[in-house]
Amino acid sequence: MWITRSAEHLSGVFSVWNQWGSHYVALLCLLSSPVRTDDACPSSCSCARDSGTVTCLPDGGQTDLPSDIPTWTSTLILRGRNISTLPQGAFTVNGTELEMVTLSLSYNGIQTIEPYAFLGLTRLHLLDLSHNQLETISSRAFHGLTELRSLFLNYSVSPDATAQLSCALSAQSLRNLHRLELAGNRLKSIPMERLDMYNLHFLVLINNSIENIGRENISSLYQQRRIRVYLALNPFQCNCELEVFYYWLKNSSQCQDAERVFCSEPEARRGVPVEKLRGEDVDCMNENLEAVSYVLLGIVMALIGVVFLMVLYLNRGGIKRWLNNIREACRDQMEVYHYRYEQDSDPRLANVAV
Repeated sequence: MWITRSAEHLSGVFSVWNQWGSHYVALLCLLSSPVRTDDACPSSCSCARDSGTVTCLPDGGQTDLPSDIPTWTSTLILRGRNISTLPQGAFTVNGTELEMVTLSLSYNGIQTIEPYAFLGLTRLHLLDLSHNQLETISSRAFHGLTELRSLFLNYSVSPDATAQLSCALSAQSLRNLHRLELAGNRLKSIPMERLDMYNLHFLVLINNSIENIGRENISSLYQQRRIRVYLALNPFQCNCELEVFYYWLKNSSQCQDAERVFCSEPEARRGVPVEKLRGEDVDCMNENLEAVSYVLLGIVMALIGVVFLMVLYLNRGGIKRWLNNIREACRDQMEVYHYRYEQDSDPRLANVAV
């Protein structure tokens, strides 16, 4: 009996020991396994918790966006990651809105921005998309960026995406935009239908293909006098169609680099600062009057020619007789000269004449 009770006691001890042992092993496995928290720094990135900055540079040719952005991130810098597409909600973390203020995505080879790509970044103030290769820009690409102050798109937009850019910039969510940079995009005009829908203070259009700025845009600039514009390195056509822009440039202080705005055509004015032109150089009235004067001169000369031909036709008989008389007179005169020549050349005829 004692032996039986001892066996039962030992069996209970071993059962409890096995139960606690399994729990202990499970705890060790849990502690030794890597645990992801929202405060951890993404792989291939460097983090500065104090400033809230996360910087992700090229690492083995990665082509995706980091999916584990810390919730404390206020500044995210991604560069050289070969990101071809920014999908919808590209910067949300498990549906959580980030308190990001600055987002730099320059030099990433981005080609497409899908609708609602920046969804959840309601506090974003600065977005840099410079030096990419944008070919497709959704009309709702910037939807939700109600607090955006600065948008940089320098050297990024392909010519085929210019119209798409204009639609994307018309979003009501960009009404607080303060600075817009569009340098080096081969733009031929300002890609914004209305300037009064923004709180715009700085518009950078350096090094594009702008030949003139139309009357509607000039009127908007006159109304939005707070806007400062940069227009250097554009091929302006300095003809009479530039008149409105010329007087705005000369009389307004809104263009901050007016001394670097030069004529490209015509060749006679190439390299001349637009603001140094004379009023008559871009005066359409003078140019039109000059063209009209040439036309009138041509008409007058044509009428004189017609009258002259009519006079000749009506007096063709008299003219014919007059020409015959002149011909006869010339013939008689030539015969006299011929006779005298023969006398001078033959001495015998000279003696006979004597």
